[in-house]
Amino acid sequence: MKRFFKTFCLSLILSIFLFGSASCFSQDNSVTKSEIKVDSKKKKRKKKKKRKKVKLPKIDLSHWKVTLPVQNEKGKPYEIGPPEILNFASNEIAKPYMYIDSLKGAIVFHAMPTNSKTRNTKYTRSELREQMVPGDNNTNWTFKQGGYMKAKIAMEKSTRDSNGKYHRTIIMQIHGRLTNEQRDLIGEDDNNAPPILKIYWDKGKIRVKTKVLKNLNATYQQMLHEDAWGNDRGFNFEQEVGFRKFTLEVKVSDGKMVIILNKNEYKVYENIHIKKWGVFENYFKAGNYFQSRDKGSFSKVKFYQLEVSH
Repeated sequence: MKRFFKTFCLSLILSIFLFGSASCFSQDNSVTKSEIKVDSKKKKRKKKKKRKKVKLPKIDLSHWKVTLPVQNEKGKPYEIGPPEILNFASNEIAKPYMYIDSLKGAIVFHAMPTNSKTRNTKYTRSELREQMVPGDNNTNWTFKQGGYMKAKIAMEKSTRDSNGKYHRTIIMQIHGRLTNEQRDLIGEDDNNAPPILKIYWDKGKIRVKTKVLKNLNATYQQMLHEDAWGNDRGFNFEQEVGFRKFTLEVKVSDGKMVIILNKNEYKVYENIHIKKWGVFENYFKAGNYFQSRDKGSFSKVKFYQLEVSH
């Protein structure tokens, strides 16, 4: 009887051990399968990431030329006009300063302090200049004729100054221009006139500056001189755009200029100074006109959309 009891107990212990081992083996196998499933999902996710669609910016450059922060063989700022600008992405000189971000669908304008400065400024730029007639700077528009510019923009990167504040840059402009007749009338050697509008990315906000006539009784000839015009105090939009996308619109008509941020904030200029400005021709500018000479400073501005009409 004792032998039978011992034999029974041994059999029972052996059965429990074998059942537990089999159970553990089964559990080990199920974990391995789940790990395989997880791994296969990860691989699928990686494949999906690799299949990102290429996006192109919605910008027609056929009526723009660009000035870049690099010098040409004559020591002047390097420019690309139409039709060559349409192939800027394959231009080796332009690549560091104006290139396509095909994942975001934007043109990136990269600017930093260099020796490539345009006349009457100490700053450098990677900036577009409107040409109503491709290749021709002499055909421009007046406020009476009107104009409209719209852009979707984002600041990609900007360095900081010694006080920890972001460097600012001008992202859109309306620039004045003397006709050849006006230039000769006041004895100037170029057609340059002041910019009536500068729109800045300034420490994450959008700042607008315009011009005011110093002497409202100035004659037509006197108004044509650059020093007849001073700067206004400037205006800051309330909302902070930071490094996010934002939309800017500029609407110009006879004696009036309206700037719109993200379709919900407006700044309207409709005064004697804007009316007096009607003596000048104008053209739009857009891009990155970098406002610093600090060593190592730079900024990168993305344009997703840019359109102009008259």
